[in-house]
Amino acid sequence: MKCVTSNFRDPVPKRVPQYLLRPVRMESLPQAKSKLVCHVQNQQIAWSRMLLTSLIVFSCLVPSVYSDEDYYKLLKVSREATTREIRQAFKKLALTMHPDKNPHDETAHDKFLKVTRAYEVLKDDDLRKKYDKYGEKGLQDEQQGGGRYESWNYYRNEFGIYDDDLEIVTLDRGDFDAAVNSGELWFVNFYFPRCHHCHELAPTWREFAKEMDGVFRIGAVNCGDNNRLCRSKGISSYPSLYIFKAGMNPEKYFGDRSKESLTKFGMQFVKSRVTELWQGNVFTEIESAFLSGIGWLITFCADSGDCLESQTRQKLAGMLEGMVNVGWMDCSTQAELCNSFEVTSSTTAFFPPGSSLKNQGSVLFLKTLDTREIYGAVMQHLPELEPLTNKLARHRWLVNFSFGQKTMASHEYKKLKALLKDAHIQVNLGSYPGLTGSTVLVVGQPSIAVFKGLGIHDFEIHHGKDVLYNIVAFAKESVSAHVTTLKPENFPSDSKEPWLVDFFAPWCPPCRALLPELRKASIQLFGQMKFGTLDCTIHEGLCNMYNVNAYPTTVIFNKSSIHEYEGHHSADGILEFIQDLVNPAVVTMDPDSFAELVKRRRHNQTWMVDFYAPWCGPCQALLPEWRRMARSLNGMIKVGTVDCQKHHSFCQGEGVRAYPEIRLYPQNSNRRDAYQSYSGWHRDAHSLRVWAMGTLPRASVDLSPDDFRNHVIRGKDHWVVDFYAPWCGPCQHFAPEFEVLARMLKGSIRAGKVDCQAHHQTCQSAGITAYPSVRFYPYLGTDMRQQGGEHVNSRDANSIVDILRQRLQQLSSGLLGKAGNFKVSLRVPAPCRLYPCYYLLLAFSTQLHFKLSAVDLFF
Repeated sequence: MKCVTSNFRDPVPKRVPQYLLRPVRMESLPQAKSKLVCHVQNQQIAWSRMLLTSLIVFSCLVPSVYSDEDYYKLLKVSREATTREIRQAFKKLALTMHPDKNPHDETAHDKFLKVTRAYEVLKDDDLRKKYDKYGEKGLQDEQQGGGRYESWNYYRNEFGIYDDDLEIVTLDRGDFDAAVNSGELWFVNFYFPRCHHCHELAPTWREFAKEMDGVFRIGAVNCGDNNRLCRSKGISSYPSLYIFKAGMNPEKYFGDRSKESLTKFGMQFVKSRVTELWQGNVFTEIESAFLSGIGWLITFCADSGDCLESQTRQKLAGMLEGMVNVGWMDCSTQAELCNSFEVTSSTTAFFPPGSSLKNQGSVLFLKTLDTREIYGAVMQHLPELEPLTNKLARHRWLVNFSFGQKTMASHEYKKLKALLKDAHIQVNLGSYPGLTGSTVLVVGQPSIAVFKGLGIHDFEIHHGKDVLYNIVAFAKESVSAHVTTLKPENFPSDSKEPWLVDFFAPWCPPCRALLPELRKASIQLFGQMKFGTLDCTIHEGLCNMYNVNAYPTTVIFNKSSIHEYEGHHSADGILEFIQDLVNPAVVTMDPDSFAELVKRRRHNQTWMVDFYAPWCGPCQALLPEWRRMARSLNGMIKVGTVDCQKHHSFCQGEGVRAYPEIRLYPQNSNRRDAYQSYSGWHRDAHSLRVWAMGTLPRASVDLSPDDFRNHVIRGKDHWVVDFYAPWCGPCQHFAPEFEVLARMLKGSIRAGKVDCQAHHQTCQSAGITAYPSVRFYPYLGTDMRQQGGEHVNSRDANSIVDILRQRLQQLSSGLLGKAGNFKVSLRVPAPCRLYPCYYLLLAFSTQLHFKLSAVDLFF
């Protein structure tokens, strides 16, 4: 999709279809720019020139299956809907609207395509942000997938396996890290909707989740919808079951998939202590816990009645960890002690801090053996969090402003003290009159805020999910991060320091997904840049002042310069953007610099130039990909941009008729104004780089079996070799990376490629079992190298180059530098006159970087 310029002056014949003249959306434009664009759009259009551009206009403005219908309305969800709610809504529509269910409705196919398209966009945070900001015009690179959908049976039986299970938390990219780093124990099922074994496991996983609910969290990740997340966690098969807990490495489960085996494995990680109480320790244990404000849950095991089983005790210890100690007493050996507790048969009792049998009603006797029922009764009996009635001390506080409202989930909040103890965060519940309604903190509804220990001005409000793990992760991140809650009084409009400001709305899911990433970035950039957030639902006037009309809008204020962030909702994406501002990989051009750098470029230089307009949605969507591509090219191709709104006449003179217009000006061209236009559908960094690299002379060489044997194994150069297969998708994706590293290493290491489909025997001899495989063959001064070389475990050009340069440095230092001066004498027994000993010595000399020719053998 492109935004087509329309500043022609000839009258338009009446027969021109109106859809060809549909203007670009104005909703997301700053006020001043909107007026300018409207003025340009409303000028008369030359019919003679319209014929030349009608094909581009038609393909841009009238896609066959996409419309301007509101995606949220199509799915019948609110703009605040979570990913899970969107998935549930889509499934409900799929079961009724699917063409398989409406065979006589000729419009069913097109209707369902629209709904499918809406789901594909709204389930993805990045696409959702683009859609919210630019509409469909910001999604040009993702439209190719809109012509396909699954069968009705797929949506009925395979789609959203665990969405309706309350005990199973469906985790997405936006909340996975918050969950597993909350301090709670998680057992997570990574599955794929089309995986037969995943569906076989589902009933068992549900039963397991119900039984272990509360002992540890049971999660599920749909790797079909969260491919990037699953790849980052190293998931390569389905289902993959992992235990996660903050501070420990993930543990994969390899056993059989029965409920009993899963329970046994999971319980290994419940480390909470169950104490056996007896005459020698009972009173000191109880008194010590009471002094710390912790009660005791004690099960008394007598000859009569039912006693809690060992595993049940362990489960309860895990569920109540940090709030209540769990113990048991054997009344057959401690009869007198049990009598002092007035116990004559097996029973279980909860002793709150300060309770006593003398105080009637202070001890809670439980008449159930069910783990969940005991847990619920104990949690309900625990004291409420104390109201905050005095001013905030200079400590870290998590404050829950409840306004007197209580929910069933409020008992879960009692766990906060225990979960936040190690982070030194105190927890209070209540409404503090010195804060609510004031200019310091505007709280008009139940909410949670963290005060970071510097008084009432240094706080952050929680806008994530109202679930325990999300609140805990927020509190821990917030006190460590350096994010300021902004108001008109402290907004950095004239600050001398650089600021990154996130304009957001609490109801916006992409905004909520971005906030934890901002906290991560603020830690990494502490001392270099300040971070702040501004709630546009409260400070609407300030947001309007900066023409903010889509959320989230992230802006960097650097003295008089203002830069809007367009990129992935991740800390890495923010860091990349800031890196570009400090050390830009893209040259911003005007007519004079374009003539100097491009038209009068050196013969060995290639330039790529993006002609764009700031108001154009597809141009805005391209910008982060353009910067990412420029960095990945490492200067091998120069990259620039031209703002055609600012330099309108110049762009017209260059023949630019649609935005974005991507051109490549090649090296060694006889005509300096000759260029190639990019006509590919994808405008992501990888696709653009593949196209650009394809115009350069190759830096790597193809190796035949003879070439590999003569030049790599027996040659006197260092080599890095890519073993690949033409049909292999990852190999195709890696190919431009290999060309980049080949150019970066030129002069020090030669680069070659071996086609393992054509030369299977060569690859087999080299021990290649997967594609692509990268091997390094250093020259060590011997006549022959090992066939397998040294494995390089990376597919990133920069990483591989760093690894190989470090290896070269190792080879050039130490023993290698002195190899020519070394003479090693070894006394070898007579049987070693045969060839096997020669190869043993060859291996020995290779490891020590000696030349074998310098080895004398004495027999």
